[in-house]
Amino acid sequence: MDSFTNWKNREEIAESMIPIIGKLHRERDVTILLHSRSLVNKSVVSILKTHRFARQIAGEELSVTETLPFLQALTTLDLGPSQIDIGMLAATYRADDRGLTVEEFTAEAVAGATGDNKIKCREPRDVVLYGFGRIGRLLARLLIEKTGSGNGLRLRAIVVRKAAGPDLVKRASLLRRDSIHGQFQGTITVDEANNKIIANGNEIQVIYSDDPTAVDYTAYGIKNAILIDNTGRWRDREGLSKHLRPGVDKVVLTAPGKGDVPNIVHGVNHETIKPDERILSCASCTTNAIVPPLKAMADEYGVLRGHVETVHSFTNDQNLLDNYHKSDRRGRSAPLNMVITETGAASAVAKALPDLKAKITGSSIRVPVPDVSIAILNLQLARETTREEVLDYLRNVSLTSPLKRQIDFISAPDAVSSDFIGSRNASIVDAGATKVEGDNAILYLWYDNEFGYSCQVVRVVQHVSGVEYPTYPAPAV
Repeated sequence: MDSFTNWKNREEIAESMIPIIGKLHRERDVTILLHSRSLVNKSVVSILKTHRFARQIAGEELSVTETLPFLQALTTLDLGPSQIDIGMLAATYRADDRGLTVEEFTAEAVAGATGDNKIKCREPRDVVLYGFGRIGRLLARLLIEKTGSGNGLRLRAIVVRKAAGPDLVKRASLLRRDSIHGQFQGTITVDEANNKIIANGNEIQVIYSDDPTAVDYTAYGIKNAILIDNTGRWRDREGLSKHLRPGVDKVVLTAPGKGDVPNIVHGVNHETIKPDERILSCASCTTNAIVPPLKAMADEYGVLRGHVETVHSFTNDQNLLDNYHKSDRRGRSAPLNMVITETGAASAVAKALPDLKAKITGSSIRVPVPDVSIAILNLQLARETTREEVLDYLRNVSLTSPLKRQIDFISAPDAVSSDFIGSRNASIVDAGATKVEGDNAILYLWYDNEFGYSCQVVRVVQHVSGVEYPTYPAPAV
């Protein structure tokens, strides 16, 4: 078979997968993954590219011809809400020597999500976004995308300060179009009479307020909600408690929390959240980028000390042109300069990894790119190793470990920052840049400081709301 005919055949197979994936998602709240990457609402080409990427990092062939039988087998099972990784099913089936059929193996691998074991669909959990800037709008996109069957999380409202002019129309327009992340995938209409934005059928109430203590969310039919504060205006327990109003049950901050506010990095310490904790932080984008690989390295090699240097894209906190700023250097033009600044990510490691005794220091440089940053993690390990061993280990971590949603891995020789716009992982290990000599390892970790971080926030919200469904096959511990 020639290459083009082979491509057309694989296109046809991928096309047949789309309605199966969609039906499982809508009717049973089952999300189909391929090596941790969701295939829900993906195009034919996107499905094929995801298979191709998995093939690249796993180092062995993986084709839609191999994964389709597992997807078809899932349709015959009495599945409950779950996430099922057909890439992992194919890989583990390959290594199994018991002679089971695909149907038998699949039924065994996902038994925890079937029959009497399956989880019942959760009641929708209301979510409120307080603030609608860069992170707020990306969270809105993710929450709308994940509405799926109507169970799980449901974005009910956003709270913003009233601006002059056609405020509602402009906010809807910013949700619809983004210079970095592209067009919103779906339809958006504006109901000016009722102050609502309707996105893919989700009615989102726009509430105008500059005082969190003045809002009664129950007046809008909102109850037991998780409120996500994207403003960073309040970072301690006292300030964030202002949000605990009628209709709001928990508050999640998208910035490092101060004082006794727990700083949570999903995949690392989210299991430590106490059920009665009402206020928590998702730390910073950089903390989320460095803590998962730091934990992975500490678990395998031990870490005695380390330093992280972040080369960070500029943000709205900086000035476009030179002007007064309360912080040193940040008043200088962001698109024209590299700007040395501080980072709290290194000190925040202790909150997320309290058992790590190694001293971690850090510094940061803001550079003239609008999104995607890189953290250079320089570690002294407790034992000597080799570059090949470290790369093999981190590749496996990205594919099969409990940190596979946080850590990605790439070996492309020409990878640059813009390649990682839209990455859903907290950080991506650049294999080509990795340096190891004896007990010293230097990791180069790319991260989409907007979108990747927003995905981590949503994972924390899913966890505290009880709609973070288990993944099958279970990751290796």
